[in-house]
Amino acid sequence: MTSHDTVAVSTAPAAAATLPGAGAVWRRLRARPAALTAGAVLAVLLGAALAAPLLTAAAGQDPYTYHDDLIDSASGGAPQGSFGGAGAEHWLGVEPGTGRDLFARLLYGARISLLVAVGATAVQVVTGLAVGLAAALGGRWVDHLLSRVTDVMVALPALVLAIALTTVVPPGFPRPLLLVLVLGALGWGGVSRIVRAHTLALSGLDFVAAARLGGAGRWRVARRELLPALAAPVLTYAALLLPGNIVAEASLSFLGIGVHPPTPSWGQMLSTATTWFRADPMYVLLPSVLLLVTVLAFTVLGDALRAALDPREASRLGRAGRRVEKKGNP
Repeated sequence: MTSHDTVAVSTAPAAAATLPGAGAVWRRLRARPAALTAGAVLAVLLGAALAAPLLTAAAGQDPYTYHDDLIDSASGGAPQGSFGGAGAEHWLGVEPGTGRDLFARLLYGARISLLVAVGATAVQVVTGLAVGLAAALGGRWVDHLLSRVTDVMVALPALVLAIALTTVVPPGFPRPLLLVLVLGALGWGGVSRIVRAHTLALSGLDFVAAARLGGAGRWRVARRELLPALAAPVLTYAALLLPGNIVAEASLSFLGIGVHPPTPSWGQMLSTATTWFRADPMYVLLPSVLLLVTVLAFTVLGDALRAALDPREASRLGRAGRRVEKKGNP
């Protein structure tokens, strides 16, 4: 069991408490400067990725056009000029060996990385939610079977299996879609464990018992009573899954079995950059920094969201506020 699983499962009884509303969650997030900073960084990155066609058009560039006149063939293809050939036309320089605009490729690479991460997270959440609910509500033998399947999925070396699965698929299959399906199919075990633990904790509570006494069937109870209460832990875990999926996509593309050229990806750019880090450090630095900042921002925001959705957070904040008030009024 991972640390994320341990944290979420250990707080299963807390899900029984009244979940905070959107206003309360926002107030708790606003009290955390790190969360606000991470959210602002992610908003800028997501906005830039969505507006990539407009931004690259404003720069007069695109991610696929070669500029052979901007690279020095005598040095093996390194960009001409300082800072990787950065200038008025190419704001962040050009790609070594091809001369393609680096600003455009970074923006379009962000689209691929974020699309794959969000898609894979959605598949993991939906699959884990379905399996976890079925295990908790399906009876003893169903629970035993699905729990063992979940244990196997959690124990499997996901990256090794992802490498194997992506190499046997025909080259014509869309690579971003393939990465979404592979990462989603291999990463739902943690979500299933969390959903099962919370569902078992919630099933013995009064509001679930009242719904059953009112004649609601098992799956109607799950849809109308359990799913709203599961929203907080599932959303929290999904926020923590996103950075892991970004790293997984970058790792597979770095190994050359993820997104294929000429489609840009941060991991693919880093794979190519390993041969250029001396001649053009900017080509290594830019995708590395973007990947680091994105993963760090998602991690910080996910941890803050976990705390904000914790029903016990309000009591902690209330006690802290009363202590401050007492100090200010002796």
